[in-house]
Amino acid sequence: MIYPENFEEKVGFDQIKALTHKYCISSLGRTHTDQIKFLTKIEEIEKLIGETYEFQQILQFDNPFPSHDYYDLRDEIIRIKTEGTYLETEELGMLRAVLTTIYECLNYIIKRGIEKYPLLFAKASSIFFDELLVAKIDTIINDKSEIRDSASPLLQNIRKSLRDTTQNATRKTIQCLKNAKASGLVKDDAEITIRNGRLVIPVPATFKRKVKGFIHDESASGQTVFIEPQEVIEDNNEIRDLKNAEKREIIQILLKITSEIRLQSFSILSSLDFLGNLDFIRAKAKLAIDIQGIKPAIRNYPYIDWTKTFHPLLYLKFKALKKEVVPLDVKLNKDQHILIISGPNAGGKSVCMKTIGLIQYMLQCGFPVPAHEISEFGIFEQIFIDMGDEQSIENDLSTYSSHLKNIMQMLADGNNKSLLLIDEMGSGTEPVLGSSMAEAMLMALHQKGNYAVITTHYGNLKRLANTTSGMVMCNAF
Repeated sequence: MIYPENFEEKVGFDQIKALTHKYCISSLGRTHTDQIKFLTKIEEIEKLIGETYEFQQILQFDNPFPSHDYYDLRDEIIRIKTEGTYLETEELGMLRAVLTTIYECLNYIIKRGIEKYPLLFAKASSIFFDELLVAKIDTIINDKSEIRDSASPLLQNIRKSLRDTTQNATRKTIQCLKNAKASGLVKDDAEITIRNGRLVIPVPATFKRKVKGFIHDESASGQTVFIEPQEVIEDNNEIRDLKNAEKREIIQILLKITSEIRLQSFSILSSLDFLGNLDFIRAKAKLAIDIQGIKPAIRNYPYIDWTKTFHPLLYLKFKALKKEVVPLDVKLNKDQHILIISGPNAGGKSVCMKTIGLIQYMLQCGFPVPAHEISEFGIFEQIFIDMGDEQSIENDLSTYSSHLKNIMQMLADGNNKSLLLIDEMGSGTEPVLGSSMAEAMLMALHQKGNYAVITTHYGNLKRLANTTSGMVMCNAF
């Protein structure tokens, strides 16, 4: 359970997702970014972080990974599941390109073997890839994604006839133009042009009755008409018929190859999902490199023993300003499960708390985390946060009431596997009342065994932390 609904926004994980989005090459990868979820099973967490760590090794120490033609054709593949539908030539070219990329990615990983990238190898090994399909598409389209003449014997014959007839019509039209120029019926600089898909010559309107043929168009001024010479009308008719025949045959060719693609639609969609997942992992790896993220040791229970951990977003901001961020050392365990942070305003209390929330959430969403390699991480089943002014006119909640509502939620649903993040506990009301209420709530959370990080100004909470087993106090400056 993650509470409240805007938890990611409160701790800054929405910005982590935005950066991951930015690093994705394709919408395939961005789809996986949108599907990030909080995990509580150590096997899943270690697998996701491990895959990302392996990709970090690729980006930093290996040859460039294929990063071209990550086309998202999921909608097109789903569309052609219906009989009678087909891929257009451009879509067929994109499919060939993305399948080639998938093959290159698979070959890159499998060639390096299970010893080098075991998790990525396992992922790649589960993908079925039919190289013959790419070869078949190659027989249909050329490098420019145009249908080859050799795609079918009929198409080859049609195109040969089309070329011959077009050459004959062009030759006749040129001769007609020369004759018209010699007769002074057209200008010396007149050129053959095309109107309505047919070869025509431009003739001054005053001479239009003297050139035999069919008028297809006229200029905007009306001073020039475009005449198809009578001598080439039959050839142009044949050209039109041949072009229609060409279109019909191309559709038949596309229907045939699409029917073969349709049979593999499930495996193609799986391959596209695989490519998107690789894109997503690559994006996480690039982010991990930027924030100095590591693959930490993880324990299968609530536990925090972090050394030199820092807020990744703050680190990136300071890095751009050529400043250094101050790292944190944090420890929470069953014998020391509540941390009280005190200090002056603008002293960094809230940043410390948000750092802890963000780092833990990143880990349990499968991201490498910025910390020293000796750090150890645990797993929490729930994370709650109470931070900021959540007053609501719609629900008739004051600032204090909203804080109280959040604490009550924590008391109701939290347990000894929960991590609670509470900023300025008991604030929003008269100090004496607020401090008393805060002390009572803190003791209730303590008795339930909750793990908690709490910031406060209240002296009674500081004293309580110093005298109560299981609590510890530190100052942020």
